[in-house]
Amino acid sequence: MSGKLYIVSTPIGNLKDITLRALETLKEVDFIVCEDTRVTGNLLNHYEIKKELVSLNAVSENRKSSLVCTKIENGENCALTTDAGTPSISDPGVRLISEAIKNNIEVISIPGPTALIAGLSISGLPTDSFVFEGFIPQKKGRQKKLKQLSEEERTIVLYESTYRIEKLLNELNEYMPFRIIAVCREITKKFEEVWRGKPKDILDKFSDKVIKGEFVVIISSKSWKEL
Repeated sequence: MSGKLYIVSTPIGNLKDITLRALETLKEVDFIVCEDTRVTGNLLNHYEIKKELVSLNAVSENRKSSLVCTKIENGENCALTTDAGTPSISDPGVRLISEAIKNNIEVISIPGPTALIAGLSISGLPTDSFVFEGFIPQKKGRQKKLKQLSEEERTIVLYESTYRIEKLLNELNEYMPFRIIAVCREITKKFEEVWRGKPKDILDKFSDKVIKGEFVVIISSKSWKEL
């Protein structure tokens, strides 16, 4: 009998942000597919869980997905995790999940943390309708995408890295200077910070700091006005 593929959300920072069901699943499956065995290994060690780990990242996903599915079809249950948050949300996993579905493997969600929802929840901006763009293109198509987003009538959620956050803020100041934005850094971690205001306001706060970490940037809709 074929096994099952469990999509298991893991903490985005604070290791306590994991559900009882996620822990139960990680303990019961036969093996775990993860983005980085060292990162997932730290989580498992914290909760004293020992399992076979199979790495699957953006480079290896196409090559390894069929091999993982073969193990599941042979009766093994598998958990898919990512380094932080929910697999396949701006992280590897889509190809594996698609391959599993194609092979009639049951795919089960074990929901939990995801940075985009955590950021939205503390942004103070409308959440009834939003668009998630993840990481916008680094080079080709970046300016075109920013121009499109400048006309967006929904709240916008972006991810950005340490290396490009100031570049993004400068671009938002150029394309959307009057939008209210919330910049969330290291959500749930020790040095969590949130800046709110117009792009220029936040750039001024960044000017005398060395800013590192993972960022979620929430941008108000074109028509949003503060109270």
